[in-house]
Amino acid sequence: MTPERARTAEELRAAMQRSTMYTVLLHHATAAKAGLNVTDAQCINALVLDGPQTPGQLAQLMGITTGGAITAVIDRLERAGYVRRSRDPEDRRRVIVEPVPEKVAAFGAYFEPIARAFGDRLAGLGDDELRVLLDWIEQNNRAMPAVIDEIRRMD
Repeated sequence: MTPERARTAEELRAAMQRSTMYTVLLHHATAAKAGLNVTDAQCINALVLDGPQTPGQLAQLMGITTGGAITAVIDRLERAGYVRRSRDPEDRRRVIVEPVPEKVAAFGAYFEPIARAFGDRLAGLGDDELRVLLDWIEQNNRAMPAVIDEIRRMD
């Protein structure tokens, strides 16, 4: 690797670290505005992105226990009106957690400033640049579950 490429790669790493920090701070701010904690807010996010899920699926994604911890999260979200529980039509023993669209839409309003800023940045990019960014982010997203799992297993 050339010194210039190494320098650029390090600048990119630092920029991604800063971006991650701002993303975490953004999620703390939006969750606080909605009267939620970050884990609860991310459960809503997961349900919006991936659709209704079982408590076990949510617990695995969030890295919390399938017993009391996820039950407490779902209880809080249900009391606040963000989710509802229903029986799985194919297996009545299973519970499905689904978002309540109206309440989730109200929560989504806190993300409008970032959506606007993001849109402004994208407006200045060409189609090829957008495709490169999309490909890079999708590759990172595919890698993240394994990375998170590796970190969770560390001493």
